[in-house]
Amino acid sequence: MGAVKSKRMPRAVREQQMMDAAVRTFGQRGYRAASMDEIAELAGVSKPLVYLYLNSKEDLFSACIRREAQSLLEAVRAGVDPGLPADAQLWAGLRAFFVHTAENPDAWSVLHRQARSHGEPFVSEVGSMRDEIVTFVTGLIGAAAREAHSDPALADRDVAGLAQALVGAAESLAGWANDTPDVSAREAAATLMNFAWAGLENLMHARPWTPPAS
Repeated sequence: MGAVKSKRMPRAVREQQMMDAAVRTFGQRGYRAASMDEIAELAGVSKPLVYLYLNSKEDLFSACIRREAQSLLEAVRAGVDPGLPADAQLWAGLRAFFVHTAENPDAWSVLHRQARSHGEPFVSEVGSMRDEIVTFVTGLIGAAAREAHSDPALADRDVAGLAQALVGAAESLAGWANDTPDVSAREAAATLMNFAWAGLENLMHARPWTPPAS
């Protein structure tokens, strides 16, 4: 009797296995230093198979960015219950963000450090994700303003600016938290919530800080 052939792994599963290895390698070694040989070895496949499935190192890196960006977006959206009060929604979104980045440090390194330092098309891929997060946070801040006032005191421009500032702060804080021992996702989220919510609350209750005239 001939030997029984082992069941072949579905292509989609094999691709995810390769991308898992690629995210780990890119995140820890950087895009330039990472080699396709190293990625193939870590994935347990041949280098020609990586090229067959994912074309090139650039295409593989772009695919990793898209996958990890989508995963982060889904985690943040899933963490927010729209039925909660505004501050609880913002807290839930921040905590979901920091939990995800803490549990996936290599993915966050790919998105926040590697992709942004190697030009196009990688910067555009990350920019699209960031735009979606900013839009989501803008909605949360706008909801908070509507909750505080039947006629919201915050102008659309102010809301958009606050969302940009909050997302930028979250990105920087996530990098710091991942690099600093013993900083939990909850602690990082609480730090940003305390920093942001006091200011947002003052704005929503018409108590903005006003710069001096001179």
